[in-house]
Amino acid sequence: MTPTPTPAIELDHVTCRFLSPDGRATIALQDFSMTVNRGEFVAVVGPTGCGKSTTLSLITGLLKPTVGQVRIMGQPVTEIDPRIGFVFQNDAVFPWRNVLDNAAAGPMFRGMPKAQAHEKARDWLRRVGLAGFEKHYPHQLSGGMRKRVALAQTFINQPEILLMDEPFSALDMQTRTLMQDELLQLWSASGGSVVFVTHDLEEAVALADKVLVLSARPATVRAVYEIDLPRPRIMSQVRYEPRFIEYSRQIWEELKEEVHI
Repeated sequence: MTPTPTPAIELDHVTCRFLSPDGRATIALQDFSMTVNRGEFVAVVGPTGCGKSTTLSLITGLLKPTVGQVRIMGQPVTEIDPRIGFVFQNDAVFPWRNVLDNAAAGPMFRGMPKAQAHEKARDWLRRVGLAGFEKHYPHQLSGGMRKRVALAQTFINQPEILLMDEPFSALDMQTRTLMQDELLQLWSASGGSVVFVTHDLEEAVALADKVLVLSARPATVRAVYEIDLPRPRIMSQVRYEPRFIEYSRQIWEELKEEVHI
């Protein structure tokens, strides 16, 4: 028998507590377990402030669990892992660097010669539709274009795990749809694992292989939905499929009770 591959990410019965300035303990996650398989796209939804972003911080190693264990590729997380890429809600580009130097930053920080890093960056900028904008600075770009720079900046490092914290929430609907399609194309070519935090339930269903619904704080996993929609998916089309509508209805019925709490 072929052995089952080790999951890319495992949170095993994790509890995470914070101390507030007045000394009170706040529990963000309680008895929280989740598994992300290799090559899997997992979306995480839940009420505002329930601890969705905390899960990403635990995976990166920026936070340590109070109880339980976090594992990456079968090994406990003890430090920030270079195999992980992160796309933030806000633009995390360097305003003093042009587009080419922003995209090349990761390889250069990892020791790649500048000429080689620039050659690689040009290739990724072409992939995200920014060929010809290499010498522009972030303030000269639209919000969608800056997000494309952020995607190039992340994917150029070929992360095995990609964490995304509401990356498209600030974009208008048309630009968001284009960026979602761009993300799916990049992800399908990379073969990496994705954890995508979002407040947009339809975005979660349209993108993911699996949707985790979190409870109100302290968060635990209330339900897991396997999304059986064919790939490749086109965002402007998948929303009209009957199964998409049914998934959205079911997950909202689950989620709205926690939102009311």
